[in-house]
Amino acid sequence: MNIDFLTSIENSVVAYCQQQPQNALGNLISIHTEENFPDLSDVSIAIIGVKDGRGAVNNFGCGQDLQEIRKSLYSLYPGKWQVKIADLGDVVMGNAVSDTYFAVSSIITSLLKLNIIPIIIGGGQDLTYANYRAYDSLEQTVNLVSVDSRFDLGGLDDELTSKSFLSKVIMEQPTNLFNYSNIGYQTYFNSQEEIQLLENLYFDAYRLGEVKNITLVEPILRDADIVSLDVGCIRQSEAPGNGNASPNGFYGEEICAIARYAGISDKVSSFGIYEYNGKLDVNNQTAQLIGQIIWYFVEGVNFRAKDYPYSTKETYQKFTVVLEDDEPINFYKSDKSGRWWMEINLISNNKHKRHALIPCSYQDYEHALQQKIPKRWYKALQKM
Repeated sequence: MNIDFLTSIENSVVAYCQQQPQNALGNLISIHTEENFPDLSDVSIAIIGVKDGRGAVNNFGCGQDLQEIRKSLYSLYPGKWQVKIADLGDVVMGNAVSDTYFAVSSIITSLLKLNIIPIIIGGGQDLTYANYRAYDSLEQTVNLVSVDSRFDLGGLDDELTSKSFLSKVIMEQPTNLFNYSNIGYQTYFNSQEEIQLLENLYFDAYRLGEVKNITLVEPILRDADIVSLDVGCIRQSEAPGNGNASPNGFYGEEICAIARYAGISDKVSSFGIYEYNGKLDVNNQTAQLIGQIIWYFVEGVNFRAKDYPYSTKETYQKFTVVLEDDEPINFYKSDKSGRWWMEINLISNNKHKRHALIPCSYQDYEHALQQKIPKRWYKALQKM
């Protein structure tokens, strides 16, 4: 890893850590200081700050004041965790925003190869593109889940920003994207043409009202490699530190539950929290909430069941549903966690083989019993 891209954490934050109780997170996380860079040999999760908000539209000041997020996180107490965490410091602005993208992508690639999960904080959501490009060297297709009130498609010819990054992810070579899912979009922020486009591409989009039953997002996040969270998806009264905050959105406890589901997923290998704007934050309320979001993500990682893709299908209970005028669908239930998957039959050399087992819920199995083809199964089949 090129640590020259990373600057140490501010001395004031290090001093704040030292003032916390001995068993608070601030004294348990390995921190990049002026004198020391963390030993990554036993680290499972690494925090990276990005002090570049040039790509954040209508959110000037984004990418700064990350010390408030760190203070919030460091003051919390850990759960019964086994995972080790390091805070690697910050990526500062490059001469051009493309330089920042390169630095972020390079760092994430290095961490992924070490089986370390990066948590990216600060900066605009356009950094999702840099996160996505970090998977190029892994030579595998990936699933991206965005927790956002907007799709951020933009136009094909638009400059890469927080409002247009998704079109770049979908269209630019190399195309490693297998599936995109949006959790919590608000219809009035997205044109009908954009909604229809995602449908035509067999992507998944869930309105805010649909996922108010938060348990419904678990299978979606279980299938994700990259999770990108825009702070603007949280209602303004809960998180005022965002230039695009709206009166409607997720409540604090809902977004923390989503973060925990992302952490529990055996597949999620990077997690980004973007668009925090300290200039607009009231009493550091948003920074405190982001600290708690990170806490819940780490809590989830600590309790991963590791029943997929680590286990073979032989360790599952198998249920076959025969559909009229269609091939049967095999469902698998994990003996370890009680979670469900449904299978798409593929030839062995298909490049999408890692996506052949699709996370689902018991309700999907019930729908199949009623001769209703699960939407996510059908969409995945079309893409394959």
